[in-house]
Amino acid sequence: MKTTTALDEVTAINGVITDQQPVDFHALGLAGCIDRLASPLRRQGTEIHWETPHHGVEISSGSASLLYHAAKEVLSNAFKYAHAHDVTVRLAAVYHGIRLTVTDNGAGFDSQATPAGAHHGFGLRLMSIAVSEVGGDVSVVSSPGKGTCVTVTLPLD
Repeated sequence: MKTTTALDEVTAINGVITDQQPVDFHALGLAGCIDRLASPLRRQGTEIHWETPHHGVEISSGSASLLYHAAKEVLSNAFKYAHAHDVTVRLAAVYHGIRLTVTDNGAGFDSQATPAGAHHGFGLRLMSIAVSEVGGDVSVVSSPGKGTCVTVTLPLD
């Protein structure tokens, strides 16, 4: 019987999801690594739904890492702010690319408004910059009371 230590757990520290284990895309795959990040949401009662292709999609470690960190940011926001009952994570191959979509049915926010306060919105902005630098795209659709959908699309060429 294997016992779990604190270093094996994915935790949330001040609302930020943190995985104490090194990311191992080779052993777990991108979906498995992202699924580990959903542990704090599951512990608070959120249902996590997965939609992934039935066939493997070859992506570079750089693209996998960028999608993993994007998922970490979006799932941290869902954990900290959304209070969602359901979160759907979707990985899909698209024309010359790979797409990660995370949708929740939580509190939502006005995605057209300027973030209030000095410490809001930096994670999504930094994620958008990193994705843009590799030729990708980030879409954030949200409105108060209607949840949030974040889509990250990366080129594979």
